[in-house]
Amino acid sequence: MMTTFKLGDLTVHRIIEAEEPYYDPFTFFPKLTKELFEENRHWLEPKAIDPATGMIVLCIQSYVVRTPQHTILIDSCVGDHKDRPDKPHWHQKSTGQYMRSLAQAGLTPEDIDFVMCSHLHVDHVGWNTKLENGRWVPTFPNARYIFSEKEFEYWTERHAKDPIHYVADSILPVFEAKLVDLVRSDHQLDDHIHLEPTPGHSIDHFAVHVQDMGRRAVMTGDLLHSPLQARYPELIMRADYDPEQGGRTRRRFLETHCDTDTLICTIHFPSPSVGRITRWGEGFRFNPVTD
Repeated sequence: MMTTFKLGDLTVHRIIEAEEPYYDPFTFFPKLTKELFEENRHWLEPKAIDPATGMIVLCIQSYVVRTPQHTILIDSCVGDHKDRPDKPHWHQKSTGQYMRSLAQAGLTPEDIDFVMCSHLHVDHVGWNTKLENGRWVPTFPNARYIFSEKEFEYWTERHAKDPIHYVADSILPVFEAKLVDLVRSDHQLDDHIHLEPTPGHSIDHFAVHVQDMGRRAVMTGDLLHSPLQARYPELIMRADYDPEQGGRTRRRFLETHCDTDTLICTIHFPSPSVGRITRWGEGFRFNPVTD
């Protein structure tokens, strides 16, 4: 399994927390028809659809980019010991797998200089904090946490009206620790890293562009959840904030990177999760890269 690759002089690590069947496809994609599913099932199995259960296989992972100046972690997964009563597969997890994956990449939490959250959903912020002596404290104590200002305001306002578990335990503690930088979703960190607004799945979702020596990669966050959405960009996901905007954003993004050398680094596609985009009829094909 490819978990580390080079991008010019940069090193990119996949930090995998879990990879398993999670959701019924018709629940996950509420407008997916049985006919469309059966038409595509042969190429989705066994990687993206589990043949035994028919469930969607999702990878839950972060990317870490090591540049000459910085070590940047993108999306911080689910987390351990988190109270998630509405999500049984993530409720009070205590596997320790995430920290083992980080260590296997030769990294400690203290090595991380920046944590970038593509958006502030439960499975992209969980390891922002860890439980220590009954308190939620920043997992990456030396890092600046990069959030979209618009995204942060949206979720904290919702939380103030109706408390949200993960905002309380994974977002507010790092803000209260004064480790958060609120930015626009087109923010540029340095010569290697910049953000691209990709709204729709959430109110101000962003993708992370990484480049060095003419080589490019984009960490997509939840712009895409499954290779099926590459073939059918307008296929909405159940948690989309603005489904129509999400479809337009997805199609524009795929059109931009179709038939280029840009590596598309997905958060939730099954391993190897990294690939390139080519055209497929009126949609697009995600072609995994294994070397």
